[in-house]
Amino acid sequence: MPIDVTIPSPGESISEVTLGTWSKRDGAWVEKDDPLNEIESDKATLDLLAPGAGVLKVMAKPGSVQKVGAVVASIDDKAAKPASSESASPNGKSATGTTGGTTGGTAAKPTAAPAAAGAPDVRATTMARKIAAEKGVDISDVAGRGPAGRVMKADVLAASDKPAAQPAAVLPASVPAAAIIGGARGVHREKMTKLRQRIAARLVEAQHTAAMLTTFNEVDMSEVMRLRGEHKDAFEKANGVGLGFMGFFVRAVVSALRKFPRVNAYIVGDEIEFHDYCDIAVAVGTDRGLVVPVVRDADTLSFAGIELGIKALALKARDGKLTVDEMTGGTFTISNGGVYGSLMSTPILNPPQSAILGMHAIKKRPIEDPKSPGQIALRPMMYLALSYDHRIIDGSEAVSFLVHIKDCIEKPERMLLGV
Repeated sequence: MPIDVTIPSPGESISEVTLGTWSKRDGAWVEKDDPLNEIESDKATLDLLAPGAGVLKVMAKPGSVQKVGAVVASIDDKAAKPASSESASPNGKSATGTTGGTTGGTAAKPTAAPAAAGAPDVRATTMARKIAAEKGVDISDVAGRGPAGRVMKADVLAASDKPAAQPAAVLPASVPAAAIIGGARGVHREKMTKLRQRIAARLVEAQHTAAMLTTFNEVDMSEVMRLRGEHKDAFEKANGVGLGFMGFFVRAVVSALRKFPRVNAYIVGDEIEFHDYCDIAVAVGTDRGLVVPVVRDADTLSFAGIELGIKALALKARDGKLTVDEMTGGTFTISNGGVYGSLMSTPILNPPQSAILGMHAIKKRPIEDPKSPGQIALRPMMYLALSYDHRIIDGSEAVSFLVHIKDCIEKPERMLLGV
């Protein structure tokens, strides 16, 4: 009896997923645990693996919404394995580049399939495969610029053909030819991914349920930049990870959360739930949208532990391999819009958390030199923004919290001394 390929549960409370592009074509031989598809929920993306070896029969279309437990394919484990051990790819070629295969000594005809599906060994995101299929791009010819050479959405768009020019509009004879500027006026729609729908819902939820306010400050990055410049090579050699600015800010946030525990708390019904630990969520932008993986027990980690944790989560985020558990349960969030060039922004709360810190671009600005009052100095400055839920955090507390972070960054020795 054929083995059913069913949709696994990505996590608690998730009832349906979106099916990605099949990485093996219908009728291909698959081995046990071969990746067959990449399914996407509103919280995580995971591989759909073959439960056994045999001939694959595809039963569900790419892009379709499927319930957890639904049968989307089957594997005939009684079928004879082809003479060639190579599994056929969706474009009708074996992994060695030959077309088709043989069964029972009779040559099989090549099976045509969309070139965009790509060979099974091509690392690509679900969105990249979907867009490649829509635009007729052979994904195996696209150079991946993501982690480990993974093909991202932007790579496919860059490789796709430009849209055909639209016919020029017929204008009155009085309009000179030089005034006509060519350009396409195409319109297209694409369905929002489960993750994007979830992001949209959570942002609206945050706006509607919290009394959100934002306080701002600026921080002189001179001392952190000096320390980083002096010790980054030795730090990387000793720990196998670079010393970034995020490590300093996570430590500063942990110090501030210990001093202002309400900022680290949730509102649950008519109660305030305090946390004796600091699980810091770090916002990471991916081609699927913004995800917020969590560095657990950040208050117990060294600088190296924080940097290693952030690096591991960021790589998994951009590779689409984060689990639901890795994206839930944070007590405070840090978002760094500065990596995109943002000078100032108002971050939105990440429910049920009560506050979020926004970092921004570092720009040299003239300020009064703290070591020489009355004198102007050019310093690397960063604007900070703290959005908070006024239902639980008072304005004075929010301002003091942000000032504490500023003091820790401008005097990093405070973080080592625990003051």
